[in-house]
Amino acid sequence: MRVLVTGAAGFIGAALCDRLLARGDEVFGLDNLNDYYDVALKAARLARLAGRAGFRFERLELADRAASARAFGAGPFDAVVHLAAQAGVRYSVTHPEKYVDANLVGFGNVLEGCRRAGVGHLVFASSSSVYGLNAKMPFGECDNVDHPVSLYAATKKANEAMAHVYAHLFGLPCTGLRFFTVYGPWGRPDMSPFLFVRAILAGEPLKVFNHGAMERDFTYIDDVVEGVVRVMERPATPGEVTPATSAAPWRIYNIGNNRPVALLRWIETFEQCLGRKAQLELLPLQPGDVVATAADITALAREVGFRPATPIEVGVRRFVDWYRDYYGV
Repeated sequence: MRVLVTGAAGFIGAALCDRLLARGDEVFGLDNLNDYYDVALKAARLARLAGRAGFRFERLELADRAASARAFGAGPFDAVVHLAAQAGVRYSVTHPEKYVDANLVGFGNVLEGCRRAGVGHLVFASSSSVYGLNAKMPFGECDNVDHPVSLYAATKKANEAMAHVYAHLFGLPCTGLRFFTVYGPWGRPDMSPFLFVRAILAGEPLKVFNHGAMERDFTYIDDVVEGVVRVMERPATPGEVTPATSAAPWRIYNIGNNRPVALLRWIETFEQCLGRKAQLELLPLQPGDVVATAADITALAREVGFRPATPIEVGVRRFVDWYRDYYGV
């Protein structure tokens, strides 16, 4: 396949590019290499891809309409996997303009690019954050998502709606993937694995929000990439009209581990892998956070034939080993 991957220097994007190249696909990667977190880490991810057969990369801002159009002019593409976004729930509280530019304007340009280039299938990153104040567990794709609690979540909900319009009006097959707390080697430094390992090794207190009374559906990176690849190969088709399907070629899937983990158990797993105890600083819930997430992956298993299965004990050990090697600690 010939695949355009946006956010190719990002955590999931770089892992996906690696997987696609390994199986012989041609990959055109785009990324703006912004400084939301350490650009050196993004460069290191790209260095693992550079020079490999079939890989091409361009630094590009998708919110720039002309630049985005030029990139799509390099097609045709069998599929586009759109992972580029301004990430981070808490950051959206203080920097809302970055989310409007990247997640709304940028996504609009991606949709137009796909339409004009005749892309066979657009797979795009949504988020478990869209479930917001939904109290029903586990979260299902047909649940109401009208009550987001962060601008980040609101932009992801908007992406799902925007994609549906293009699927309906132009017949562009679109599949949105609601990722649940992805972790693993080469991950994002603003996420808990980095924060916890750094603090535990330095003997500094961990900031534990909502006094530890939180749960997350932590999903290992290899499982996420496997889900993305399988979905990419199955373009959305018209179906029954539900909040997760449509008479247009549009579909939404959860990709989560389907095994919610209590925050204190998550911390304990890092303690076991590092052989050290953590000091805990118990704090109130932060603005924009939700207390718990849990994925219903029935549809993913039924329609795509995949169910994430990596236990946290395995995933955390792999992350800790990578962290020690990469940072030399």
